[in-house]
Amino acid sequence: MKKDVIKLDSSKAGSIELADEVFALEPRADILHRVVRWQRARAQAGTHKVKTRSEVSYSTKKIYRQKGTGGARHGARSAPIFRGGGVYKGPTPRSHAFDLPKKVRAMGLRHALSAKVAAGELIVLDDASLKAGKTKELANAIQKMGWKRTLFIDGLEVNAEFARAASNIDGVDVLPSAGANVYDILRRDTLVLTKSGVQALEARLK
Repeated sequence: MKKDVIKLDSSKAGSIELADEVFALEPRADILHRVVRWQRARAQAGTHKVKTRSEVSYSTKKIYRQKGTGGARHGARSAPIFRGGGVYKGPTPRSHAFDLPKKVRAMGLRHALSAKVAAGELIVLDDASLKAGKTKELANAIQKMGWKRTLFIDGLEVNAEFARAASNIDGVDVLPSAGANVYDILRRDTLVLTKSGVQALEARLK
């Protein structure tokens, strides 16, 4: 599949051949869903914690005698049945991560890239670099292109000046090819790959 290559000033810079096995698949929502769930579960902090009956700040003294009160039998005031008592079987700190086969993860990335191509939301850029690293220069270029929520994926390394300029623009992210992931690709309106980024992704996913 051939794709036009452009520069940051919107001028043309030739074309590039995209590998069909990476960029021309029929997107599968079930695969994308599995990979996004796996990513978000790994990112979840899991710091939720409640106090059990042994941890709440109450005396463990028996609140009244066992017999003769006409009421139910009770021990400590920290029992879950009382207001302010401990929580029974509440959440404790844990990891929410689960395993997903590497083949499924790679398949998810291929389908995410293919989905962007199918939707017409993939742009190939000649080079993601700025000489001065000025935010205004990059912001003007992005506005001129009509891009809003944009993800740039470069080659093995990201140009430091470009990354610094992009860090001050809301809704714009820059990642190296190794950081390319399904969640970030799908949640942005426009995916911009550099030529070196395309080569790196094809080498990784073919």
